[in-house]
Amino acid sequence: MTSAEGGVYNAHFLRLPVDPDMATPGPVAPEVPFEPSQPPVIEGFSPSVYSNQESFKEKFLRKTRENPMVPIGCLGTVTALAYGLYCFHRGQSHRSQLMMRTRIAAQGFTIAAILLGLAASALKSRP
Repeated sequence: MTSAEGGVYNAHFLRLPVDPDMATPGPVAPEVPFEPSQPPVIEGFSPSVYSNQESFKEKFLRKTRENPMVPIGCLGTVTALAYGLYCFHRGQSHRSQLMMRTRIAAQGFTIAAILLGLAASALKSRP
């Protein structure tokens, strides 16, 4: 709704001023043409602290060297889960329950390793 004075009323009947220049925006010419296949260029921002692109294997090995407890926790989690499901399939419900509890402990260990690794890297990056 508009008023006779050129304002706009919202649902709570507050008068909001209208700027006539805002009604018809002009074309905005970008300084750098947009290329959808490339990440956007942001001045002063580098998406990676490494100068070259890492392959998946290189990144995995670097992260494993930085915090080796995370892959160990993940391996323990998967092992407990697989053995627990195997025991469940064989009808060994007591051992299956034990393995599911072990899996929860391994997941907790993995989360703790991730958090400790993050804290260590945050403390290391401080000046």
